[in-house]
Amino acid sequence: MEPRRREHPPMKTSRTLLVASIAWLLHGCMVGPDYKKPEMALPVAYKETPGWLKAQPDDAAPKGDWWAVFHDPLLDQLEPMVSVSNQTVKQSDANYQEALAEVQIARSALFPTIGITGSATKQRSASNGTGNTVSVNPGIRTAGSLEGNVSWAPDFWGKTRRTVEENKATAEASAATLANATLTEQVALATAVIDLRVTDANIDLLSRTVDAYKEFLRVVGNQGKAGITPPSDVITARTQLENAQSSLIALGVSRARYAHAIAVLVGKTPEELDIPHSTALPTLPSVPVGMPATLLQRRPDIAVAEREMAAQNAAIGVAIAAYYPDITLSGADGFSQSPLAGLLHVANHVWSLGADVSETIFDAGARHGQVAAARASYESAVANYRGTVLTALQNVEDDLAGIRILAQQAEVLDAAVSDATRGSEIAFNEYKAGTVDYTTAVTAQTTLYSTQQNALDVREQRLLDAVSLIGDTGGPVPVNTPEAR
Repeated sequence: MEPRRREHPPMKTSRTLLVASIAWLLHGCMVGPDYKKPEMALPVAYKETPGWLKAQPDDAAPKGDWWAVFHDPLLDQLEPMVSVSNQTVKQSDANYQEALAEVQIARSALFPTIGITGSATKQRSASNGTGNTVSVNPGIRTAGSLEGNVSWAPDFWGKTRRTVEENKATAEASAATLANATLTEQVALATAVIDLRVTDANIDLLSRTVDAYKEFLRVVGNQGKAGITPPSDVITARTQLENAQSSLIALGVSRARYAHAIAVLVGKTPEELDIPHSTALPTLPSVPVGMPATLLQRRPDIAVAEREMAAQNAAIGVAIAAYYPDITLSGADGFSQSPLAGLLHVANHVWSLGADVSETIFDAGARHGQVAAARASYESAVANYRGTVLTALQNVEDDLAGIRILAQQAEVLDAAVSDATRGSEIAFNEYKAGTVDYTTAVTAQTTLYSTQQNALDVREQRLLDAVSLIGDTGGPVPVNTPEAR
């Protein structure tokens, strides 16, 4: 008894070590590099806005509805439809659902595959070779089997786990792509609405200009009949009016195109959406902007690039795992009996255990090439990520520069419009009084229209830059966060 008792502890220890070793192989070994996000040097502040840019709270704007800061009822009505009906967003959503399914498929390889098979046959007894039926148990026989089977490929080298990691990162990239598509289409809708509103404002401006030219033609025509003005002035005034009327008609084409684009962006046919003329432009908002580092957290396209890096890093591990053998464990347990009666009796019990191992000995460098290709794809993803961040910084700087410089230009143009309006009134009155010629009066009116047009163009560009800034920063920074202070 004593020797037997002395042998038990070493045997138990051996079994424990064996189990621990298998557990380590199954769960602790993953070939390939673990993902680490590359460092990206970022400026402390934007060049255009040193330090923090203080936010201007807009308490009336619903949380998350960034378009509400423009106070345009058409935007408020249509923007929520983008995430529901826009076909580009729907396509991105379907791609995201597909990526989630791929994660589920990859994860399933970590677990055994369990199945069950059963069969039953009827067979007439064979002849004894002389044309007579076999005399022992002649007639029809039945046979059957019922068997459960298990097959499992243990993830010794982490290939499956790296695949799951890769697919999960790809799914996260798809989620960010969906967010990016949604924001991009929302920005496109806001841009189209602003273009439409400015076109309406241009129509109003040109309509007032046409009315002014009609008044010019009326006065010049009366003076021409009285012999005060030469016929050439009447012809010039009529030509001026006709050109303005032609430009006014042409604006109808631009307006129709913007309206059609808006309909498509919200998932409707152009015939389904009727947008009435509006005399009001959207409000120019003050968009809060945070530090450059916040771009890495808010911009969906940067998130896409970062997740693609993680996916390509995991793909390196998948490629390296090809150097190691594939091991599959299998087992079966069940019953087999002929005749069928008594199939589940213990005497008919059958079972089997097996293992398959396969390893590539020579592949002429194929696996080496696959690993090299995976590493190159990762480096490409890193470059794409850094390039995306740099482009994002450039976009925001461009938007901020535009907003700052155009604000100065708008201030000068407002004064110019005021002076041109007064100058046109004086010149027209002096022409009617006969103290200046027609050319002076019509030049003053043309200058007024040109100055008003320039002011409207600048206002449009300031609105577009505000929309672009919202998109380029991944959405405005909430006004109550430290980033907005």
